Amino acid sequence: MRRPDRPSVIPPGPTAVGGGTAELLGDADRDGSWVLVVDGTPQSHVDLDDPAHLEFEYVRRMGHVLDLAAPEGAPVDAVHLGGGALTLARYLAVTRPGSRQRVVELDERLTDLVRAHLPLPRGARVRVRATDARAGLAALPPRSADVVVSDVFAGARTPAHLTTVEYAAEARRVLRPDGVLAANVADGPPLRYARGQVATLRAVFRHVCVLAEPGTLRGRRFGNLVAVASDAPLPVEGLVRRCAGDPMPARVVAGNDLDRFAGTAQPVHDADAAPSPEPPPGVFSR
Repeated sequence: MRRPDRPSVIPPGPTAVGGGTAELLGDADRDGSWVLVVDGTPQSHVDLDDPAHLEFEYVRRMGHVLDLAAPEGAPVDAVHLGGGALTLARYLAVTRPGSRQRVVELDERLTDLVRAHLPLPRGARVRVRATDARAGLAALPPRSADVVVSDVFAGARTPAHLTTVEYAAEARRVLRPDGVLAANVADGPPLRYARGQVATLRAVFRHVCVLAEPGTLRGRRFGNLVAVASDAPLPVEGLVRRCAGDPMPARVVAGNDLDRFAGTAQPVHDADAAPSPEPPPGVFSR
């Protein structure tokens, strides 16, 4: 694996971006690594020496989905809704060389900050468009992507218009028949929002599963669940093995277990959508 150059200048202190104030903080536990923080909320972690390293647990789970989306090492066409520090775009660039990647990130100033100080791996084919995630998705051709990653936050909440059946249907339109959607779903007790997101995806896609840490699934704490959806059967057994081997093991909820998890939750439509829940104070403290 080639190593990209380290930043040529020291990243600046707090910087005004479109969504508030952003800062790049060095990771004291890992040389060559940086954390992007926006308004006090850690948004992304990047290891410049090893872009295949995924520090945040839910991002590692998304990485498992990407690993199993196509034969090992094969390039894919990927769409990232929400850019942050381009962590998963970097990951695909080194684990699947030659992949064509399109990133939709509303905050152009944030992207400029990241690209200026955290260079992408050499040879990465990553294009970033500064627009709303749903508008950017709607502008893409049908059946043009193998994977769509949805990880969009305004502050610490997912905007309402990115939580609906209509939004999921746009993702399905852009995906190829065997393509996969991976979505970050942040929720806490009683997991009403997460259950609604499962119902929403099941109203659009034939196959859905959820990856999450057991304590989050039991409603004990606020956390990130990864919802995975496709019209093709999902690699549930492979996801189970990979999630079980993580430093913080996760469960894969599918089939009858997912039926019980979703319960009586109903799909969310544009007319009745709301943003994801506000995280409790201190949940992102480091």
